[in-house]
Amino acid sequence: MGLPRFGGSPALCVEPACGTGQGSRLPVKRLQSKMTSLYSIPGCHVERVARRGSAQARLTVRSESVGAQCPSCKSRSTAPHSTYVRHPTDLPCAGRPVQLELRVRRFYCRNPECSRRTFTEPVSRLLAARARRTRRLATAQCAVGMTAGAEAGARLLKPLAMPASPDTLLRLMHRAPRPAEKKPRVLGVDDWALRKGRTYGSILVDLEAHRVVDVLPDRSAPTVSQWLQRHRGVQVITRDRSSEYARAAQAGAPKAQQVADRWHLLLNGRQMVERWLTGAHARLRALPCVPKSSASPRPRRSSFPRTRSEVSAGEESRTRRLATYQEVRRRHLAGEPLLTIRRALKLARETVRKYALAEAFPERAVRRPGPSLLDPYLEHLARRQAEGCENALLLWRELRAKGYPGSSRQVHRWLQTRRAAPARSTPRARRDNRSTPTEACANSLPSPRQLAWLCVQPLSALSPTDKALLVRIEQDEEAAHVIALARRFTQLVRERGITHAAKPNPSCKAFEAWLREACTCGVRAVETFAAGLEQEGEAIRAALTTPWSNAQVEGQVTRLKFLKRQMYGRASFDLLRRRVLLAV
Repeated sequence: MGLPRFGGSPALCVEPACGTGQGSRLPVKRLQSKMTSLYSIPGCHVERVARRGSAQARLTVRSESVGAQCPSCKSRSTAPHSTYVRHPTDLPCAGRPVQLELRVRRFYCRNPECSRRTFTEPVSRLLAARARRTRRLATAQCAVGMTAGAEAGARLLKPLAMPASPDTLLRLMHRAPRPAEKKPRVLGVDDWALRKGRTYGSILVDLEAHRVVDVLPDRSAPTVSQWLQRHRGVQVITRDRSSEYARAAQAGAPKAQQVADRWHLLLNGRQMVERWLTGAHARLRALPCVPKSSASPRPRRSSFPRTRSEVSAGEESRTRRLATYQEVRRRHLAGEPLLTIRRALKLARETVRKYALAEAFPERAVRRPGPSLLDPYLEHLARRQAEGCENALLLWRELRAKGYPGSSRQVHRWLQTRRAAPARSTPRARRDNRSTPTEACANSLPSPRQLAWLCVQPLSALSPTDKALLVRIEQDEEAAHVIALARRFTQLVRERGITHAAKPNPSCKAFEAWLREACTCGVRAVETFAAGLEQEGEAIRAALTTPWSNAQVEGQVTRLKFLKRQMYGRASFDLLRRRVLLAV
């Protein structure tokens, strides 16, 4: 509704602070002052407030300045020429969208030497030229778009009374200015996948300011080194063990101290043990089991019996893998490079490496069964079977009385391979082919990856079963030596001692002793790993003596992936880079 006027000037009906009656009115100047404090508009004052429809508010505003400065000759003028009205949208108020009725004046330029006859008074603090929204509304909409994305941001802005289309948000996001660049002193570098397996980029993080400095379109050494040359002053660079980043740091910031990431050191140590176990797995599998001292009941070691189709499918898969293994070994012994074998046979790089280093065909490890509803009742089932009860339905009824929630089929399958004699319902054709429980599962070993994980864990974190497994493996002299070296290395990285630079660091001395022993241990996988550590010895020593690491960079990579997936893979690299740098 319109506002009542007093003497030709607009005003509002407002109750005073100390009431003097319902009909009391506030003077125009006091009213304008209160409206300005309630809804502040940069460089303007509110003249009139009206409601447009049922959901929108309209504010009539005017510039506070008396005159204006000519944009050409810079001379000030107070001679009005005319006025016109602009209708930009502003920030909402009380959950309602707000539209301004901005009365803009034109002034005469009284400078005879100026080429302009008239000019418009500037309102740059509030509004850009030819803009349909105020600067602060555009800033708020852009912030929502940077945080949630264009499509989600458009859906979010509608209930916030700041509606905008996804295309409008994209334009605002592309026009948003980048933050002022600051020269980082401690820089973290890591790669991230724009398209996993094909396209990778680099992320640069200021570890002291805890913010992303820049995002690069690739992870090559020239790109990173050029960035470092443009941003002088980097004193510490943390990285993974990538040779590309090492060359980039050496070329772009040769005086900076490189620090290898400790998590990647632990990862590479476990991978070294896994590579050795892949070749020696067949030999270790033949080692005898170590008897357990505890008298606890044996856990379930195998899953339920597989069907005939599953067995035949497994045999066919093993035949194919065996043929591939033999072909890889033949080519490798003939001197073909692993990369050539991978391209010829169209295999994964790790598969070719595993088959080439394996002394015997690497059988698939038997999977440990997952938790089952029968696990809490295994002891009761074993005792009743030892007493001679082989009636599955009777056993199921007993378990149900104890609270077993499963069906009788699980009990039938458990009892199937443990019967002393075939059940009456077993067909005659299958009585002679009935499978019997074997100790193959008991004598089997976990996969090389699982074993490598156990080998690098502290002994205090292992269960009695895992400790017995390691004792069985350490019956092999070479295995005992490799496991001891791996455990010493991981303990050295985990329990590093940060001391003053002037004092000798015990971690460095222990590392040097470990490096000398590893380089002459006689195990190829360990010697290769130690030679790689020796090549970047300064970065490894810095990792053991300084507090810096790439842990913060990994967190920023996780944030970058989250923003990338918000855009469903359809955004350009430039937009993703802006969101990473500007998103709150």
